[in-house]
Amino acid sequence: MAQEMKEPAVNIIEQSQVAPPQDSLHSTILPLTFLDIPWFLTRHARRIFFYEFPFPTTHFLETALPTLKHSLSLTLQHFFPFASNLILPPRLHVPYIRYLNGDSVSFTVSEFSPANFTLLTSNSPQDVNDWQPLAPAFPSPRTTHDGTCEFPLMAIQVTVIPNSGFSICVIFNHVAGDGRTLHHFMKFWASVCKAKGDLNFPGSVPLPLYDRDIVKDPKGLMHVYVQEMRNSALQNKHFGGFLRGVYADKVRAAFMFSREQAEKLKKWVSLKCNSSGTLHISTFVVTCSLIWVCMLKSEQKEEEGNNYVTKGYFDEPCNIGFSADCHNHPQFSLPSNYFGNCLIPLLTTLKRGELVGQNGIVAAANAIERKIRDFKSDALRWAETTMSDIRGLGKCGQSLVVIVGSPKLTAYNTDFGWGKPIKSEVVNLDSVRTVSLTDCRDQEGGIQVGIVLERIQMNNFTNILEEHLSHIAVLD
Repeated sequence: MAQEMKEPAVNIIEQSQVAPPQDSLHSTILPLTFLDIPWFLTRHARRIFFYEFPFPTTHFLETALPTLKHSLSLTLQHFFPFASNLILPPRLHVPYIRYLNGDSVSFTVSEFSPANFTLLTSNSPQDVNDWQPLAPAFPSPRTTHDGTCEFPLMAIQVTVIPNSGFSICVIFNHVAGDGRTLHHFMKFWASVCKAKGDLNFPGSVPLPLYDRDIVKDPKGLMHVYVQEMRNSALQNKHFGGFLRGVYADKVRAAFMFSREQAEKLKKWVSLKCNSSGTLHISTFVVTCSLIWVCMLKSEQKEEEGNNYVTKGYFDEPCNIGFSADCHNHPQFSLPSNYFGNCLIPLLTTLKRGELVGQNGIVAAANAIERKIRDFKSDALRWAETTMSDIRGLGKCGQSLVVIVGSPKLTAYNTDFGWGKPIKSEVVNLDSVRTVSLTDCRDQEGGIQVGIVLERIQMNNFTNILEEHLSHIAVLD
């Protein structure tokens, strides 16, 4: 049963703009690559970080806030695209990012009182709307006289929970960059803040790289993707894509998957697959397989209870979507500090009956591993149809689970000077059935799995997951 919270009052203390230091940058145009364009079809990404700060709001405003804002300004000097606008010209011109002197990031400061900081940062189920007051609103796009649309790329909200802590929530347009880019920005900002504005601090994070010439497009995918984009809902001059949230009676929760559990499950799956070394059953593969199967089984249990299971139910196609990082792929070989998207969306489909059957986890692991293996041999194998496949899924109503984030992004290493976050999570997990993967705060090598489900289904999911984890615990 989800815990209830009294409705807290949200007080907006400050609404301002934070820009790079005056005259520190020239006006700049940053081209997009074909790896950026598919993300026009997705929602804005939102990531939240909670930190302990057991002092009154006035103390935070006088001591912590000035340092946060000053270090953000210095950071934006180097991560200028996040202060820029995404320009969508009329007709078939290619979109681009444009920075003009004076461009800035929307920065909101609020107080959330009398909120329960312990409950907000707990892993137990809580109402999905409890975090909504902590998330910034994205500034509205603008349209010029010639039909050009200008979209802001980032907004930030800092929220104080008096005498307990504060949160930093960032919303950004995925077209600007992927999760690695966002966490690079956050760690750079945190490093500068911790050093009280000293950009030469020894622990500083490397500067971002903006060289677009290193991203090769051998198949001419930019033209294909721009055409697809223009044929999509973007013609209505808005973002949001096809993966939209539904705020029903939903709760969010986080589950911890330890390194030991992952190793045992990997060994078991490998034996069941009769792997002779040709399969690479990774922690990512078994984690996604376990969560996918548990979600479908919890859904089945609920639908059986409501008599919704009909003939052909177990023959329905079920999809899992995830993204493969291309930085180290031989076809790209991009440095880790590259600013922009370097992900290839992948999709795996199995019949529902295979996934909820006795060997569902093994079937899922086989399918996901095969897709990753094919990607490794040719990263662009399915590239021509990537955008049309995403749009098609948004329309057909098939079962879809989307995996976002990665424990490799080490969200819990984001220290602004107040220690590692108490909690970090993707906020918008209410979009379709989205599952986030984050590193664990207190378990090295573990994975924090974030999920949002309807209350009844969350209870079913928790019970089914615990059954599987109990089975894993006794595996040799």
